[in-house]
Amino acid sequence: MHPLHDIDALLLLALALASKRRPAELVEAIAAVDLLQGAIPSEAKLAESFERLATNGLVCAEGGRFTLSAASQAIVTGLPKKADTAERIFEIRQRLGAHVAQGEPAAVAVPTAEQLNAAILAHRASGQGAGKNLLMPKPKIAETERKRAGHWRKPAGAARRRKG
Repeated sequence: MHPLHDIDALLLLALALASKRRPAELVEAIAAVDLLQGAIPSEAKLAESFERLATNGLVCAEGGRFTLSAASQAIVTGLPKKADTAERIFEIRQRLGAHVAQGEPAAVAVPTAEQLNAAILAHRASGQGAGKNLLMPKPKIAETERKRAGHWRKPAGAARRRKG
C-alpha cells in the first residue's frame, strides 16, 4: 500500500476499536480516533485516509456503518497488548507497508468531508452534554477514599476502659 500515512494506521486502529462487536457509525469511529490520539485530524485528512483504505480493500461499509475487511483484521490482529498507542500505530504502519492489495476492491461509499464534519461536531456535542462517552476510560478510585483510617474498628466498651 503506497503512500503510507500515520492517519491511515490511526484510522485502522480506531475502526478496530469502534467496530469490535458491530459495524461502527461514523461518530463512533471519530470518538475512537479522539480516544486514541487525544485530537481529531481535519475532515480533509480523514476523507483522504478513508479513500486510501477503501481503495486498497481495507475498509467495508454496510449502510453507513464501517468495519474492517478480512485483510485489515489480519493487520490489526496480534498487536502487542502492553504497547502504547504510538507503538501500535507504528506496528500497523509497518504492516500496511507490507500489505499488497489482492484483486479489484469492492466499491465502498466513502464518507465525504461534510459527513465527517457533521460526525466531528456530533462527537463534540456529545462530550458537552450530560451523557457519557462509552469509549472513554473509567476514572480510578483513589486509594485514600477506599481505605479510611479507623473505619473497621469499634470503640472499646466502658468495662474495657476501666480495667486498664
